[in-house]
Amino acid sequence: MRPAGPDRATGHTPGPADVLVVGAGPAGLALTLMLLRSGVRVTLAEKSTTYRRDFHGEILQPGGQRILDQLGVLDSASRRGARTLDGFQVLERGRVLLDIDYRRLEPPYGRLLALPQRHLLEELLAACHRLPGFTHLPGHRISALRDDRGRCTGAVFTGPAGTRTTVPARVVVAADGRFSRTRTLAGIGAGRREAFDQDIVWFTLPAPGRATGRVRIHRAAGTAVLVHDTHPDRLRVGWALPHGGWQAATAGGIAPIRDELAAAVPELADLLHRHLTGLSDLALLDVFAADAEEWVRDGLVLAGDAAHTHGPLGAQGINLALQDAATLHPVLLDALAAGRCTRERLAPFQRLRAPAAARVTRVQRLQAKAFLGTAGPAATYLRSRAAALVTRTPLGAHLTSRIAFGPVPVQVRTDLFTAAPRPTQKGARSQ
Repeated sequence: MRPAGPDRATGHTPGPADVLVVGAGPAGLALTLMLLRSGVRVTLAEKSTTYRRDFHGEILQPGGQRILDQLGVLDSASRRGARTLDGFQVLERGRVLLDIDYRRLEPPYGRLLALPQRHLLEELLAACHRLPGFTHLPGHRISALRDDRGRCTGAVFTGPAGTRTTVPARVVVAADGRFSRTRTLAGIGAGRREAFDQDIVWFTLPAPGRATGRVRIHRAAGTAVLVHDTHPDRLRVGWALPHGGWQAATAGGIAPIRDELAAAVPELADLLHRHLTGLSDLALLDVFAADAEEWVRDGLVLAGDAAHTHGPLGAQGINLALQDAATLHPVLLDALAAGRCTRERLAPFQRLRAPAAARVTRVQRLQAKAFLGTAGPAATYLRSRAAALVTRTPLGAHLTSRIAFGPVPVQVRTDLFTAAPRPTQKGARSQ
């Protein structure tokens, strides 16, 4: 950490913040909005300057939808463009092995929602701009943490023009993702574990009129392919390959990959041959689990993927990020009100969220083995028996609810909100 004191580099120095949030993803933006609604001064720093890029995780479980609804942004984000998905299916050679129908859940959240992250993040950011006490620093990359006798007191950033910006803060929240630079600067180990046997290769296909209304995993000999609808009129496809097997899989170029995918999902063969033209169309996701060695220190909290990283199965990433934000919100308010943002005051966040994160990793490992693992007559029979138990009995509805909302559902403490958003203004500018 960087010692506290005058910053000799030239650059912008915003006023002190109660909370400095590093990273404007779902966890960082949702937490920022909750804190602003509670009258807290928040500075939000993000290394990117725009959300005009491709995000792979976009499916919202009902628990995440409810949090966004309580924040007043779900409907407006959905109006930017989204796709409703009725449930989740596993198919093997065209036969449905597992069919989980989310419509069995209580309305209004009896669905999955494919909401592009760009739409979600832009709506959350717009809501933050309508509240007092907000400072936004886009294009700012964290370069140092400030330290006063072992207590984190803010951070230093490098801005778009290379200038240095110092942000003093009572507490810093690292919400800058699974490769968190804030975590690295703090000297906290990521706790990476190679918990999964597969990586995922993502791409999208234009598919007007080809929506299925489901998330589907298509199993075939030696491979598995995940497909779901996405906005606008496209299909998002995830191809599972052995962990660390990217170089071997791509050695022959795009043609054998395209042929393997077409054999696994023959109903998409025409789209694959028309639109999958080169390896540049593919994006590799290195799938691993991680649990940071520390989540809290004096003046510092890790949240979302910076604290715990998961695989894509079960669509839990955004859900967990939003639940982290909703759990951390009252913990931070308590610490700020006490004037002591110490490890002890911040520890309830880790105590409440670490068991949920660990459970998701355990469930995802089971899901990966069941849905993406080796095919064969015996394995197929066992999967079909397990699927019948989940699909046709009350146990299925119970398990669906736990996946959708978590074992202990999390809700936003709206009773702690004290600030009302200003009316929408066109042309609002970031500081």
